[in-house]
Amino acid sequence: MTDSAPHRPATDTFLPERTGWVARQLARIDETGDTASVAVQGREVVVVTMRGARSGQLRRVPVMRVEHEGTYAAVASKGGAERDPVWVHNLRADGEVLVQDGTDQVVRRARLLQDGPERDAWWRRAVDAFPPYADYQERCERLIPVFLLEPTG
Repeated sequence: MTDSAPHRPATDTFLPERTGWVARQLARIDETGDTASVAVQGREVVVVTMRGARSGQLRRVPVMRVEHEGTYAAVASKGGAERDPVWVHNLRADGEVLVQDGTDQVVRRARLLQDGPERDAWWRRAVDAFPPYADYQERCERLIPVFLLEPTG
């Protein structure tokens, strides 16, 4: 995202979203300019824009809003499925992202949390923000990846 830095790229430069309900969420956010215009089970979301590892195109992903002291977490739950969401590969390949929270947009650096106390603390925050995460982890064999989206400066 270096070439488009913290400025939001034009909507037509995004890789189109194939999942209907996600596409509708993103369309509503585009219409209002505010992530507060959508919710999942009554809970807030943020939008993470990343570069596709294979396509090189920008891709937007709404994730549950898990924030603590200006740092965000992106929880790759995929509803408890056995496979990671596709976007996990993107963050592993290039951790530079743009996070939209409400109407604010800030460039961040994604870092995968390893198993241990830091991940445990963020997992508790994630479950507090969106309790179904606990059920999702129970449903699958994999350890659900948690990425911190940290300030770059």
